[in-house]
Amino acid sequence: MSPPPPPLGRARKRDAQLFDPALCDTELVDVRAQFTQGRWAKARSLLVGTGDDWDRRGHRVVVLAETPAATAWAREWLLAEPDSPDAATLLACAAVFSALRRKGTPEAAEQACRRAAALLPADPTPWLGLLMLSRAFGTEEEFSRHFDQVRARHREHHHAHHLMVARLAEHTPGAGPDPLHEVYDFAAWAAEESPADSPLAVLPVIAHAERYRVLAATEGRTPDGAAAHWSNRRARQVLRSAFDWWLEWEREDHPRNRVDLNFLAHAKLCEGRSAEAAALFHRIGSHATPAPWSYPDLDPHKAFLAARSAALGTA
Repeated sequence: MSPPPPPLGRARKRDAQLFDPALCDTELVDVRAQFTQGRWAKARSLLVGTGDDWDRRGHRVVVLAETPAATAWAREWLLAEPDSPDAATLLACAAVFSALRRKGTPEAAEQACRRAAALLPADPTPWLGLLMLSRAFGTEEEFSRHFDQVRARHREHHHAHHLMVARLAEHTPGAGPDPLHEVYDFAAWAAEESPADSPLAVLPVIAHAERYRVLAATEGRTPDGAAAHWSNRRARQVLRSAFDWWLEWEREDHPRNRVDLNFLAHAKLCEGRSAEAAALFHRIGSHATPAPWSYPDLDPHKAFLAARSAALGTA
């Protein structure tokens, strides 16, 4: 079982760090600061050192690719090292974000991802880029095909499974609170297929939150309707299982563990279990994530701070 959570201490003074996509990767934070100034040598060393830790590599590449001028600096790196799969993958993901911001074309981003994939065929990260791209611009078939390519290279890819759950949750938005919806089946299957210590054990909670997002946008959720969504039998089962998994395993070593903890804390509050949510908020610290605090159509910063205050009794 996890030890008691440490006191929150001075975390409130670090609220400016809320929603930093780097999360608790301090090495990445330092490298990103230099990369934004055009000094890409540290980024090179970081990605070389990350090796085939595919979840960590995907996390680091995505965070670096989101930075201003990432395309220019990654291109400069690739010109210096034309055969570098790291430079090519970073440039490809930067092109994906340019397309998502409507400052580049999906076609150019797709070509860049495929070039990067050819340089290091075992790497799922260029396919993660294609998955993000097809999430916004592609067909269902393309999205599913890209997910399969990621999973073929890393069966437990955290980011890819979250994207798939978000996409599946959007199917049949008018079907209402169907306990047999496909997103729940997929999340349960992925969790069951994974090793006992895999963070995908929390995926059924993510599915419940993403379906809540869709239903709230479609139907408009009253407080009673929201409470029913989080207190039905299936919700209680998945929340209990996920919280028990966290108590046993608590994968602090996983680069995206704070994503799972934010979803779990949100769900525990919605369920009305503030004591369990408080333990999770202690672990989250200042590493909040926009989702799910923005659900359904809320200001995530205000929602997170209000939820944390309510759980910790500091409101």
